[in-house]
Amino acid sequence: MCDSGGVHEILRRLPPGAYVLDLGSRTGSFPRGGLNGTAVCVDAEIPADRPPLFVAARAEALPFRDRQFTAVISNHSLEHFDGLDESLHEIGRVMAPDGFLYIAVPDSSTITDRIYRLLARGGGHVNAFTSASKLAARVQQRTGLAHAGTRVLCTSLSFLNRANIQGPPQRLLLLFGNGAEPLLRVLTYGFRLVDRILRTRTCVYGWALYFGRGLEIETETWTNVCVRCGSAHASDWLRQKQLVSGRAYRCPRCGAKNYFTPDQAYGFLK
Repeated sequence: MCDSGGVHEILRRLPPGAYVLDLGSRTGSFPRGGLNGTAVCVDAEIPADRPPLFVAARAEALPFRDRQFTAVISNHSLEHFDGLDESLHEIGRVMAPDGFLYIAVPDSSTITDRIYRLLARGGGHVNAFTSASKLAARVQQRTGLAHAGTRVLCTSLSFLNRANIQGPPQRLLLLFGNGAEPLLRVLTYGFRLVDRILRTRTCVYGWALYFGRGLEIETETWTNVCVRCGSAHASDWLRQKQLVSGRAYRCPRCGAKNYFTPDQAYGFLK
């Protein structure tokens, strides 16, 4: 099973003709192939290559009618919203009563998020999350949606990958081998090995939270995240597809080489 943050666990449950709000997504935060419905991208800023179904709006004042969407996807956007409680209220308003909500956010206490904010001069993060349970309670209170589960998200450091950076890189990137993919591969693998031995959480970068009645979520942490495209893959799935060779695997989405770790060894991560 592969993942672009865990969104698929909601998208695969959509009924035909469903509407999905991709909130704070610019040109889209998840692949549209095979989507059983229509995705509408919403962002406060209009991208140069905006998709056909794009609406310029702020999360605090969504221009949609009540209960219009079967699912709302907030994939690494909640940390950017100035009016967090107002945005959550709006999410609850535009969602159908039997709808599903997916939220992915960084843990601001992690090494990965601190590196990101250092290189991106804050990265536009105005909300700092350090507790998944407290965030889940806040979302439930403001939206009225039931919390179905939380999954720990592991880092890939793909934002440091030179292949993903347009234009001249910052000088600070030199601290990370100028974004060389082999170095990022070693670093992420090293984080996981240290955590496995010391029971630390250097390989963690955030959480995925799921909301909606009747939603059953696999909460096992997926540690194998591609250093190039950022796609996560369950270790059992990688083995089943015979993509693992020795201590490495090739990402089925982009072909990048990554070092392999068994998810079952990381049940202590929170």
